Amino acid sequence: NLRTIGFTLVLLSFFSSMLITNDVALLTFVPFAVVVLGMAHQEKALIWVVVMQTAAANLGSMLTPVGNPQNIYLFSRYDFSLGSFLSVTLPIWVISLILISLLCLRLPKERLEVFLGEEPLLDRKSLTLYALLFLLCMCTVLRLLTWQIMLALVILVLLIFDRPRLLTADFWLLLTFVCFFVFSGNLARMDAVKALLQNLLRGRELLVGAAVSQVISNVPAALLLSGFTDNGRGLLLGVNIGGLGTPVASLASLISFKLYSHAEHARPGAFMRCFLAVNLGLLAVLLVLAR
Repeated sequence: NLRTIGFTLVLLSFFSSMLITNDVALLTFVPFAVVVLGMAHQEKALIWVVVMQTAAANLGSMLTPVGNPQNIYLFSRYDFSLGSFLSVTLPIWVISLILISLLCLRLPKERLEVFLGEEPLLDRKSLTLYALLFLLCMCTVLRLLTWQIMLALVILVLLIFDRPRLLTADFWLLLTFVCFFVFSGNLARMDAVKALLQNLLRGRELLVGAAVSQVISNVPAALLLSGFTDNGRGLLLGVNIGGLGTPVASLASLISFKLYSHAEHARPGAFMRCFLAVNLGLLAVLLVLAR
């Protein structure tokens, strides 16, 4: 039924984002939701499902260091162990799962019939190759392998087995992150800005992290604010919960909005109203519970 399909699509985004990041989870499962609900002639439910997928990916990704870019950075910046990192994110992650599940009950139990076509053949060679590279990257995040060795091995393997894939990497995105690091580093050297942010952050890392994320997105917010506080636990929660709220609070949200806007019979205005209602509501509830 419609509730089961919607619930499955949302939870796929929630749990997969823990490992493949919130961006990739939405790039994968939002188009899938568009196809499945379109084939079932349930376009009326598409806005709610995609909005819930977006919130689910942003919240599910907070659990692990590899769930999103700001987690990878903060995990290294504050020298978290895996256990100490999970002790911060796990309680709010569980609460988020409960809230997302309750919101999915809004979908009716309307019976559906959907045929997805023949099952495609699985490319086991590519699957094995990229699974091994993924494990290699995980070892680097967990500090079992240096990033220099990991980078060299990944480039070497791609040059040998999948050179076109290497050439299609989003190098502009990587350059953008480099610029964010340079920008935040320069701000940290300005005495007036340093004094202002240190006073503003003192004891308020959770709220300030969430608030700044609403304006400049949570990844730049983490890069900027981490230079002015030693409270990594509060900042970690702030920028993760702060991925909710405005469309720019998380770049993943903009990805899902763009994907939905390209769907047939898309209603961007209705989508944005639903998005703001759900995200601002979840943001308020989680900020209260996290304090």
